[in-house]
Amino acid sequence: MNKINKILPLIVIIFVLIGSLFFSGALYTVDETQQVIVTRFGEPMGQAITEAGLHFKMPFVEKATYFEKRLLQWDGDPNEIQTLGKRYIWVDTTARWRIVDALKFMQTVRSEVSAQARLDDIIDGATRDVIASHKQIESLRDTNRLVEEFKKGKINDVDFEVQQTAFEAIKYGREGLSRMILKQSSKAISEFGIELVDVRIKRINYIQDVRTKVYDRMISERNAAAARYRSEGQGKKAEIEGQMGKELKRIQAEAYKTAQVVKGDADAKAIKIYASAYNKDPDFYAFLKTLESYKYTINKDTTLMLTTDNEFYEQLQGAGKAQ
Repeated sequence: MNKINKILPLIVIIFVLIGSLFFSGALYTVDETQQVIVTRFGEPMGQAITEAGLHFKMPFVEKATYFEKRLLQWDGDPNEIQTLGKRYIWVDTTARWRIVDALKFMQTVRSEVSAQARLDDIIDGATRDVIASHKQIESLRDTNRLVEEFKKGKINDVDFEVQQTAFEAIKYGREGLSRMILKQSSKAISEFGIELVDVRIKRINYIQDVRTKVYDRMISERNAAAARYRSEGQGKKAEIEGQMGKELKRIQAEAYKTAQVVKGDADAKAIKIYASAYNKDPDFYAFLKTLESYKYTINKDTTLMLTTDNEFYEQLQGAGKAQ
């Protein structure tokens, strides 16, 4: 208990001392993501402090200014640029950068906002120089895959203008132009204590007039392709319908032939049966045929004028007597 009573005042004194140092500005902390330049009356006291942890400075006289150690993003505005072939395109670029010399950075641009403005001028200027000194196709593609496929005949139905542009071989490509912009920009930006990590062309577009022509040409090409496919489809349809009609006629002919054979066989059998039955009693057969003729020629409204020796009258003799 006595030991605790002795140590407790010492602990309180230490905490009070540390607290007074913080409040007086004698102590400051540096994060893993930060670097600090200490200034005395506005003048830097040396190189940047990059080691994370607790640090000391003179209170009221010295000031700690913090800068980022992490990568920072730069995103430029799209610019209309004329290429080597006198074609205008919109180019939108982006970049990543970091502060590698905080002291030089503070002495030249002082803040990230000012650094972003400098990057606008430098990267936009380098982009304009590089794009303007190369053909348009260099900024559109990275490989010659389309050219190789076109030469092998895998890509067809393109007009002459498209062949002269879209299938032109490239030497550097968009990736190569991006590296050129990075190299040119890095030389100018290094004097500000900044390292430009990379530059990317994130989007390229035609100007409005060219876009309209491109869209019209694309629509025309698609319409032509659609018309060709429809024509091929109609031809295939006619071929299928012709084959179907031919097959239908063959089936109908075979069916008619089979039906006629069946009917012929049936008629022959029927005639044979009739002949066999009628030969047993010819008089009865004649009587039945006469009755059939009466059925189809005489009704209640029929008036007949016959002689007594008429064959038609033969079976009617005695009909009146029977009634």
